[in-house]
Amino acid sequence: MTEADNTVDCVVIGAGVVGLAVARAIVTSPQFEGKDVFLLEAANAIGTGTSSRNSEVIHAGIYYPQGSLKARLCVQGKTQLYQYCEERGIGFNRCGKLIVASSESQVPQLQTIMAKAAANGVHDLVLLTREQARQLEPQLECHAAIHSPSTGIIDSHALMLSLQGDFENAGGILALNSAVASVNIASDTIQVIANDGTTLYTKVLVSAAGLYAPTLARQFDGLDPKHVPTAYFAKGNYFTLSGQSPFKRLIYPVPESAGLGVHLTLDMGGQAKFGPDVEWVESPDDLQVDAHRGDVFYAEVRRYWPALADGALQAGYAGIRPKISGPNDAAADFLIQGEKEHGIKGLVNLFGIESPGLTSCLAIGDYVQQMLHA
Repeated sequence: MTEADNTVDCVVIGAGVVGLAVARAIVTSPQFEGKDVFLLEAANAIGTGTSSRNSEVIHAGIYYPQGSLKARLCVQGKTQLYQYCEERGIGFNRCGKLIVASSESQVPQLQTIMAKAAANGVHDLVLLTREQARQLEPQLECHAAIHSPSTGIIDSHALMLSLQGDFENAGGILALNSAVASVNIASDTIQVIANDGTTLYTKVLVSAAGLYAPTLARQFDGLDPKHVPTAYFAKGNYFTLSGQSPFKRLIYPVPESAGLGVHLTLDMGGQAKFGPDVEWVESPDDLQVDAHRGDVFYAEVRRYWPALADGALQAGYAGIRPKISGPNDAAADFLIQGEKEHGIKGLVNLFGIESPGLTSCLAIGDYVQQMLHA
């Protein structure tokens, strides 16, 4: 088979929620109408990595540094995502979130959070007294709280199936069990070689390989390694609550470095879970939940829900955050590199797409598509 037979217009690597959204944005853009867009996924199904092991929260965009990609794409993506879910009948619940101050000393931090959110374009937060917060959630204990009405939860698998449907309906080709072994970058084409030896030639390559993006990018012959960040893996353990949830909204403690700040989130069935915590690990495959880590959760949760009974938490599941900053570093922003950064026409690398990646996915798709046609 000749190079001409295996030449396609675009290859996207990674069919998690971000890769699916990027591939969908590209194949549905006017520039790629009627062109060959391939989406390669190493696993035997879509969304089996980080996308299958997160909180399924639609974030408002409150905490991220002003002007960061995380802030911009989260706020934009949240609006797009709610609209998309309504149009496509994807399950979601705009349940809202309470950020709670568990001590008098934390109350001033609520004002700081309000200001940070406003700087990011989030203007719907409401500061509540203890009494107002308890009117919303009678079992809650706090000194004061912020209500974020635009925070919600989503059926992320239904979202991914819908994105896959959009991609394939527009002529995109999804290839499962198609792990990429290496990439060779020449002046006029990019050669993508799969583990089974299949070779594709393309002028546009987008890597949305999640946890494996930095490792994979080091296999890109022709990309200067200085453009590839170090991968770090931050495991998040979740513990589920037996019995009915005492809350209708998500409950987040005020962030503080000393405490874990254990969140209460809900799934679409109303089941409550606590987490994720942060456990730095060596491997992206370290997904075992250590049941003893739940011991710390009890004291943290009882700061805002004193009625939590002993033995009510069960080890749930764990996910890995694809970090590009380490335990002692400031949290890194999303890193989306195009020709402007690395000098290679048609190549876009996505690194460190952790939270709020799910919320931002449609906005990330648009952002990458625009980069390719800038």
